[in-house]
Amino acid sequence: QLVESGGGMVEAGGSLKLSCSASGNAFYKKGAGWYRQAPGKQRELVATITESNTRYVDSVKGRFTISRDDAWNTVYLQMTDLKPEDTAVYTCAAGLVGRSPTPIMAPSHYGQGTQVTVSS
Repeated sequence: QLVESGGGMVEAGGSLKLSCSASGNAFYKKGAGWYRQAPGKQRELVATITESNTRYVDSVKGRFTISRDDAWNTVYLQMTDLKPEDTAVYTCAAGLVGRSPTPIMAPSHYGQGTQVTVSS
């Protein structure tokens, strides 16, 4: 029910915008997030969005922006000033977002993931 697009390969300092389109009512809990997982590392929740706020992990603050359309059909992740350490499979998720200054959520749906590769 969630389909990502927009991944690819970019040089360090470049930008990419990921999209996550929902079918059905995947975002019915009015919460979404973007996870990433690099080879050999644990999956990390990098950004979340609700109707009233957004949250980011420190490593992407000021560089990544999560947004959505008003109808909760699509969630985006604008990534700028990309670094080689941002290389990972990025996966969007729908579910309940917690009240925390840092990203936290209980996903009910995941997308299939999209590869982002940043070369130095």
